[in-house]
Amino acid sequence: MKEFYKNGMLNNPPLPVDIVLHPSWWFYNEGITFDKDYYFNPAKRVEVEQRMEKALYERWGRYGLGKGCKKERPVIGALHLAAGFMVSGMLGCRVEYLEDSAPQVITADTDTLNINAEGAFKSDIYKDYENLADRLKSKYGYIEGDINWSGVLNIALDLRGERIFLDMFDKPGEVDKYFNGIAHVLDRFTQSIKKETGSYSVSVNRNVRNIPEPVFLHSECSHTMISVQDYERFLLRYDVEWSNKCRPFGIHYCGADPHRYAESFAKVPHLDFLDIGWGGDVKLLRQKLPNTFFNIRLSPVEIINESTDEIKNMIIKLAEESENPWLTGVCCINMDHHVSDDKITAIFETVEGLKRELNIPS
Repeated sequence: MKEFYKNGMLNNPPLPVDIVLHPSWWFYNEGITFDKDYYFNPAKRVEVEQRMEKALYERWGRYGLGKGCKKERPVIGALHLAAGFMVSGMLGCRVEYLEDSAPQVITADTDTLNINAEGAFKSDIYKDYENLADRLKSKYGYIEGDINWSGVLNIALDLRGERIFLDMFDKPGEVDKYFNGIAHVLDRFTQSIKKETGSYSVSVNRNVRNIPEPVFLHSECSHTMISVQDYERFLLRYDVEWSNKCRPFGIHYCGADPHRYAESFAKVPHLDFLDIGWGGDVKLLRQKLPNTFFNIRLSPVEIINESTDEIKNMIIKLAEESENPWLTGVCCINMDHHVSDDKITAIFETVEGLKRELNIPS
């Protein structure tokens, strides 16, 4: 068997694979609604997570999904959804809860470039979280999981709207302080949860759960809207700092152009994990990041109309471009109620086939 480099910081199995279903899938297939109680009522938090685990186990338990369905788990965050709203709500954004979708963050359109870090941890939404955690801990003796903490620019965009891009041009010094304030809040928020649960980012991407070490995964969804030069001027510093103190460190980039940042990401001292958005040039990224784990994201939109053979061929192609099964994972995030079970099964079957072909033990 060919010898492959393994990232000792991750200790992951080869070709881990996972999925996240859109709230509409859960709403139409399982009758689950995503009101505020889903996120902050402790009884509903535990009940619905167990229902979700059971649904996954019944459909794809043979691939390792839904293992927690027989046990009540005091999970503090929505581990089966892509829902990054909490920190934006703490900093002043209004949050709307929808029955068949993730919470909608309403842009705050703040007038100033100021971050009230202490106020964030006294906000109503944070008090709701504290109440949830306290009640779960009181009943079960512990809490687990984590909460999607988004990222520096994502949150700045929620707070300032598109004006943040003008600020970067007109007020670079103030923007530096503003981003520092957001990063400080994220530091405090994530470290407090990690201290309690030992986890950072399963709620950012579920494939992280297949990696024994807790990955610190910084969401950079909005970086598709800025230039590489602006990233290096304003935001690279946070990835550098976090990669030095929060290993294993990762970047979540769900946009279609992560390869645009290949050379910049190579400047991050310890980029252990990279979430690669659909459309990203995996081959180019591998050239620049030979030792980084690539979590390859399939398109939740295209998979609906693709045949199972097309899904299989795409996964094989992308895995080959990533070159190393120990530095490659596969996921599909936010598949809605239009996706059929056989398409999802094809994802898991293809990965299992790849491992058999390479004679790699799971």
